[in-house]
Amino acid sequence: MPDASAIVAPPAGGLAARAQRLASRLLGATVWLSAGLFGLYILTFYALAIAQGELARWNSLLPELYTPDQPGATAGIGLHFLMGGVILVLGSVQLLQGVRDRAPRVHRWIGRVYVAACALTAAGGLAFIALQGTIGGWVMDLGFGLYGVLMGICAVETFRHARARRLERHRAWALRLYALAIGSWLYRMDYGFWVLLTDAWGHGEGFSGPFDKLMAFAFYLPNLAVVELVLRMEGRRVSAGPRWAAAGAFLLATGFVALGTYFFTTRYWGPAILSLGRAPLG
Repeated sequence: MPDASAIVAPPAGGLAARAQRLASRLLGATVWLSAGLFGLYILTFYALAIAQGELARWNSLLPELYTPDQPGATAGIGLHFLMGGVILVLGSVQLLQGVRDRAPRVHRWIGRVYVAACALTAAGGLAFIALQGTIGGWVMDLGFGLYGVLMGICAVETFRHARARRLERHRAWALRLYALAIGSWLYRMDYGFWVLLTDAWGHGEGFSGPFDKLMAFAFYLPNLAVVELVLRMEGRRVSAGPRWAAAGAFLLATGFVALGTYFFTTRYWGPAILSLGRAPLG
């Protein structure tokens, strides 16, 4: 089971530490399940649309993803989504301590595939932005473009430090890469809850509303900020109070993810997978 506490040193004994560890493992397992389902959904939908010659179905996610007169942009966004599905399925496997300790060769080979898929995801998305641009205009272009650049940098650094056996640096960059890799999943989850709770306030036509502009950056920058904070806390003594607060935050996040996963799986992801990609995209 993936463990969110894998990004921090294992907490020492004590009830608060055990509660934090248990809550973090529960969150990690829930994120892995949810992101993996979304990854399968993406692979099913986009890969089958290609195989069936029905690329226009892509536009049910976002208008203008597929335009017949832009083959370069189509290839770029297709690569972006297909490799994005791969990284969502594989990403959490790399956090498993048991795999790293008991099967290091498996960890290394999955890591190579994962890092390559991340780099290709970034390259495909950046190619699409350069050739066609996003539906949300320059704000979305900037936000998504920065996302692609950061993912590319993190993929290169993760691989570079692994090859050089600088394992602590490799681990830090791998965590940053994972925080970015789950961005597309979080983007969908955030939009789903926002629409449910606010009736889509701030979401404009062509993704031009204030919420849309915020989300062009908010689906990945907070993730990186959390990872940086945790990395800087490693090795420091933490009292019971912050550990209880962390456990509560993990449980709250677990509930959020579990509820969103149930909603999306029953309404969109599950039907799309079971019907081989023909269900409407949500």
